[in-house]
This record gives sequence, C-alpha cells and structure tokens, in this order.
Amino acid sequence: MHFDLADLRLFIHIAESPSLTQGARRAHLSPASASARIKALEGQLDSRLLYRDSRGVELTPAGQKLLQHARLVMRQVDYLKSEFTEYGTDSAGHIRIFANTTAVTEFLPEVLAGFLAQRPGVTVDLQERLSRDIVRGVLDGSTDMGIIAGPVRAEGLQVLHFSTDRLLLAVPVGHPLSGEPTMTLRQTLAYQHIGLHEGSTLLTFLRDQVEKLGGQLSLRIQVSSFEAVCRMIEAGVGIGIIPESAARRHSRTMQLALVELDEPWAVRERSILVRELEALPGSVRALIATLVPGDQVRVER
Repeated sequence: MHFDLADLRLFIHIAESPSLTQGARRAHLSPASASARIKALEGQLDSRLLYRDSRGVELTPAGQKLLQHARLVMRQVDYLKSEFTEYGTDSAGHIRIFANTTAVTEFLPEVLAGFLAQRPGVTVDLQERLSRDIVRGVLDGSTDMGIIAGPVRAEGLQVLHFSTDRLLLAVPVGHPLSGEPTMTLRQTLAYQHIGLHEGSTLLTFLRDQVEKLGGQLSLRIQVSSFEAVCRMIEAGVGIGIIPESAARRHSRTMQLALVELDEPWAVRERSILVRELEALPGSVRALIATLVPGDQVRVER
C-alpha cells in the first residue's frame, strides 16, 4: 500500500477545516481536485473517510484513525526536514506546544523570549489547552510537547517532571480570611471568587474539585490573566485561587494576603509530555533542555 504525502497533508487540512472547500484552499487545490484525491484515498483504503453534507464534512471512525496516523507521519516528515536544515540541529524548525494556563501566562513567555532570541530560525506555536487535550495532542501527534500540572494518566508517553506548582488562596488585606493559617476549598465557597476566562485549565480544574464537593463556585467576574485576578482581589471585588508564583510576585506590588490551601491537590508537579524524547528534532530537545536542566529531570514512562 502506497501513500502520497501530499494526499495525507490534504486530508489533514480538510479534517481541520469546516468544509472540503476550505481544506482544499489551504492545500492550494481546487475543491474538485481535492475531492478526487480524497475519493482515491478512500478507494485505496477501502474505507469511507468523510461524511459530506450541506453543512460541511465530518470524519468517520476510519477517518479519525487515519487523521491520527497522518499527523504522526507528517510530523515525522517535518522533523526530518528540520534535522537536515542548513541552520543546524537546534537552530531552526517549528515547535508546537500545548500548555496549561500557568505555563502559558507565567513562565513560558520569559523562557521562549530568550530561547527564540538566540535561534532566529525557530518558530513556535504556543496554545493554551485543557489537560486532557494536551495529553491527546501529544498522543496523536498534533503537538510536539505538552506542559501540564498535577497528576497525569498518559500511557504511551514520556512524562518529564521538572518542578512543583502550589495553589494558594489570595484575599484582600483585612479580609475576614486574611488571618487564617490555612483554608479548605469548601470554606472558600461562602465567598465570591475572581476567576480566569472560560476554557482556562485552572478554572476547569477548580470547577471539577468544587463539583466533587457537591458545591458551587460563585464567580463574580472572569478575567484573562493572573495580574487582572490579583487587581480585582486587591480592590475587594472577591477572592481567588491562583498559583504561588503569580501570587508571590503580585503581592510585592499589591495589597494581598495569601493563605495556604489545605487540599491534597494544592501542590502539583509540573511535567512535560512527549512521545519519545530522543526522536524529537534538535530544536524541540533544545527547548526542553532550556526548560529543564538535565540533572533535574525525572522521566516516567
């Protein structure tokens, strides 16, 4: 069985687009030519890959399976190209990263700034995703690496633990809770919270914990950054649960009181997820080495 790489790339474009026409446009083909190529691919596999109707296209179960394999194949092709680039093994290439809210907003921007400044031939696509989507993305090859916090079930992946992330309760100075040494999540539910935007990993995680308690998280306002959360807290709008790194930094310039959370999930290990570290292109391995000094990495399979 012979696969044309152009057909696999076309199929990925169509699968990631709302319609065959838009997928064909991304592949620089006419809709008729793209349709003919997909039909030929279906004939070769003896399987229907797409459901077509007036609303667009939808993958069949066989299409879902092909998409997973096609992404992995094309990712390896991209790796091969980057390994043989004239710029060297770690000075050029494209890196896609799926990461949680804390990584995207707290420590990755600074790390990536220095990393990219030294490697003008490297580009990065950084996307904030939920933990389950990060794991799925690494597994199916739609991202080179993932960064998460907390326990992870990732069979078939390498998990590189590199630091810890502690969640704290932040309240305004003088708030009734400001003098408490510790608080449970249940105790905080009597107060209105300041939350991050919908789709953020931290908000989703906290809602899951509240649901396990049978309670309800009362959100007074949702904002887009930890700095905005802290400014709202300082103004007395509500209280909030945020990472210690953000809490400590903003408490130096804002009137905030920090209270430890008496919860088993409050201390979470940060981890990088990859399919196989040694199989990654040089640019991705170099970024991981920047994030995680070799003597600090614990690899779990």
